Amino acid sequence: MTAVDVPAGSPFGPENLPYGVFSVGGGAPRVGSRLGDTVLDLSALLTEPDDAVFAAPTLNPFMAQGPARWARVRERLTALAGADLPTAALHPVQDVTLHLPVEVADYVDFYASEHHAANLGRLFRPDAAPLLPNWKHLPVGYHGRSSTVVVSGTDIVRPCGQRKTPQEDAPTYGPSRRLDIEVELGFLVGVGTGLGDRIPVEDFAAHVFGAVLVNDWSARDIQAWEYVPLGPNLGKSFATSIGAWVVPLAALAEARVPVPGQDPQPVEYLRGGEDWGLDVDFAVDWNGEEVARPPYREMYWSPAQMLAHMTVNGATARTGDLFASGTVSGPERHQRGAFIELTWGGAEPVTVKGEERTFLEDGDEVVISATAPGPDGARIGFGEVTGTIRPAR
Repeated sequence: MTAVDVPAGSPFGPENLPYGVFSVGGGAPRVGSRLGDTVLDLSALLTEPDDAVFAAPTLNPFMAQGPARWARVRERLTALAGADLPTAALHPVQDVTLHLPVEVADYVDFYASEHHAANLGRLFRPDAAPLLPNWKHLPVGYHGRSSTVVVSGTDIVRPCGQRKTPQEDAPTYGPSRRLDIEVELGFLVGVGTGLGDRIPVEDFAAHVFGAVLVNDWSARDIQAWEYVPLGPNLGKSFATSIGAWVVPLAALAEARVPVPGQDPQPVEYLRGGEDWGLDVDFAVDWNGEEVARPPYREMYWSPAQMLAHMTVNGATARTGDLFASGTVSGPERHQRGAFIELTWGGAEPVTVKGEERTFLEDGDEVVISATAPGPDGARIGFGEVTGTIRPAR
């Protein structure tokens, strides 16, 4: 038996206790929680009848058990965090393999940052208003591809597709020349709904299990040619990376803030969700050098409003559904969460390791991390979402 040592200032203290799926050696994947630099094997530590879900290779069975069960397990883990535990159920985080934490049922990506949407509007439509007429009336989004959601650390193969610059008479086919990132926060549905049902903003916490880091890789040249009139497709569908650790919604209580203010007032089904903003600070490292610090508290639409909008037409929500915020950006240049914004479409390069850079080159590594305020001055960590660009095949 041994107690888990939590380093001072760790973003994975007992206030956090995120969930993930891990394996050791050639063992079977199962559910764990992180405390400091230790992974707690929940399939070994929790042995009540309902705890069989922790031997599963995804979080889905546990998430489907609902909020009362989530709260009870969190109470038990908090108690265990201060106790002596069986050594065999404790694994140094550097000794485990982390897996995709959920089987992603469906994936929707929103466009919830006014700063990001306005910047892209200025870049793509310089002679028109930055925001399209509907943007401040509903959370704009697109339907993504769940089968290409991958766990942090998975290499990203440069996508191919059609590209057309303004100077070209016709499109050409080939590898993307303007490969980009999008810093996002994702939310995982635990309790779903039936066809024809809706999730009101006040029921957000009854359905959403937790939050996870997201990098929605984007091929801007493919996207620019294809997105009119129906929106993103091949420019986004090749890969979306998520973090290995899912932070429970309960761990983010101290991070909850109102959104910056919505004008005009949203239509009725979106009202009341304005108090579900989150004070999450991101950092973006490009080849080991920090280039941006996007603030999630600047987001115009809250995740409660996103979920309400996603289901207002009666579309089902399922256990394992992932919906993401869209690029997180702030008003300052160093707060922009996509390289197309940070370099203003490539016209204003940034310096990375002494080189002027615009979009991603083969071999580049991007690491996105984030923390949020917790109780008594603690910080809640989300870990990292990383990816390295490999050449097109």
